[in-house]
Amino acid sequence: MTNLIIDIGNSRAKAAVMSEGCSAVEYVTKECSEAWLEQLFSLHSAIDRAIVSSTGIDTAWICRWLEQRVEYVVAFSPATTPLPIGNDYLTPETLGADRIAAAVGVWAMYGEGDVLIVDFGTAITIDYVEGGRFKGGNISPGMTTRFRALRDYTARLPLCSATEEVLVYGRTTREAIEQGVMQGITHEIEGYITSFSQEKEKIYTIFTGGDAKYFVKRIKNAIFADCEPVIFGLNTILDYNAKRR
Repeated sequence: MTNLIIDIGNSRAKAAVMSEGCSAVEYVTKECSEAWLEQLFSLHSAIDRAIVSSTGIDTAWICRWLEQRVEYVVAFSPATTPLPIGNDYLTPETLGADRIAAAVGVWAMYGEGDVLIVDFGTAITIDYVEGGRFKGGNISPGMTTRFRALRDYTARLPLCSATEEVLVYGRTTREAIEQGVMQGITHEIEGYITSFSQEKEKIYTIFTGGDAKYFVKRIKNAIFADCEPVIFGLNTILDYNAKRR
């Protein structure tokens, strides 16, 4: 079977065509449009099933479009879509689709091991999977969000960006902002890792997201996901629901 995975985030839409759990090819666009979908199907006519996930926009029209072309479509909802893992989140209707999909993806990769998932995106999410159950997590501003907030909510501070340089303290205002944001996130995540490691003898810490590359070298004992947990998780959810039919 060939699956189409569509993940619509805050700033872009991503599609992956997967067969037997392996990603054949991925496509990225600023907006999911009918023309974009037509292009996907012109390139991959063998698609049998699809899943659509979104962090915000209404995907009803996308699902209706897909239902005319494939035999099975899942409109993914953390609150209503059956999952292969347990979910202890008290408000699943407010849970980000990307968060629970990543949890499923990492769980599928690491089996029954307990996992701390750190997703470095517009927001930084720190989520915990224990014994095959999503236990919950925390959300804080992402790296770029922090840099922009310092520029937007102060009178004189400049807009800065990520740096590879590691300093204990900045010697200029620009360095102070760069190190303040980068080191602040580093210490924040290291604190979570230390706290969870004290409670569990064995726990995997997985980094994912667009800004993860800036922190893999700064933070020890973390694994950079070699595939995208959200895409892998959505594919796992699609397969799980297809088998339940």
